[in-house]
Amino acid sequence: MSSGGGTQGTTGTNGSRTSNGPRVVAIGGGHGLAATLRAVRTYTDRVTAIVSVADDGGSSGRLRELLHIIPPGDLRTCLVALAAPGSPLAAAFDIRFHEDELTGHSLGNLILAGLMESTGDPVSALDEACRLLGATGRVLPSTTEPVVLKAVADCGQVTGQVAVNSTDHIHRVSLVPSDPPAPEAAITALAEADQILLGPGSLFTSVLAAVAVPAILEGINASAAPRVYICNLRAQGHETTGFDVGMHVQALLDHGVHVDQVVCDTTGIALGSSSLPVVDVPLSRPSGLAHDPARLASVLSDLIG
Repeated sequence: MSSGGGTQGTTGTNGSRTSNGPRVVAIGGGHGLAATLRAVRTYTDRVTAIVSVADDGGSSGRLRELLHIIPPGDLRTCLVALAAPGSPLAAAFDIRFHEDELTGHSLGNLILAGLMESTGDPVSALDEACRLLGATGRVLPSTTEPVVLKAVADCGQVTGQVAVNSTDHIHRVSLVPSDPPAPEAAITALAEADQILLGPGSLFTSVLAAVAVPAILEGINASAAPRVYICNLRAQGHETTGFDVGMHVQALLDHGVHVDQVVCDTTGIALGSSSLPVVDVPLSRPSGLAHDPARLASVLSDLIG
């Protein structure tokens, strides 16, 4: 893993930090990626999250427009997932205000916005947030500049993540500008990875929105590490209405993403036809609404050997 960044590893007897386990890079956004990070941190201290920053809705969209920064919401969610267990600050990061001008903003989003302003650099801001939270590993944006997500669908061209999320029959997504800069640390992490994970999460507006940064896509495809796609537990709203696992995989292929294996749970989604090896096992929490980190960790750690 690249040097620098958030607190990593465990504390040795001499007080120094040690790093243990394989180097894992997890790519996507939001609560889906957070579930993967909670799983991964159980079998390695060396984890890098590469997070989509195309969000233009809610608190993130407001802060992005007002302060001209990359949206902090998905970054915050991933930071909390990697924070030290029982961290009061991590709990505070997720507190959302309901008063006057602060309505809808979470404390973590505001702190990240302040850190980006004070450091002048999103990567430095996230590294400082990792330090404050005692986080395992590192959280990085897929790109360091604000981008707009664009989709081509049956209805024509759709612009903006919120609008794309509400669109069905999507053929392709891309970013404006088309070639935004990826953090050098993200490229290094992909080159040095022992395992690369994509998803789960919104297929077009999280996973493929992160991969739409050309340097990130190139880094994934050039890697010698096993690349695993973790499929959603079910089709999602308009975005993937009617999708089975095979259709998720085909969307990755259509966007030039090379993966080696698929992990899924067909309790709530049909398998369909996949051109890749599939590990189909129970992965959901008892509610069936989200991935269980312990179950996911068992599968992912077995895949890395």
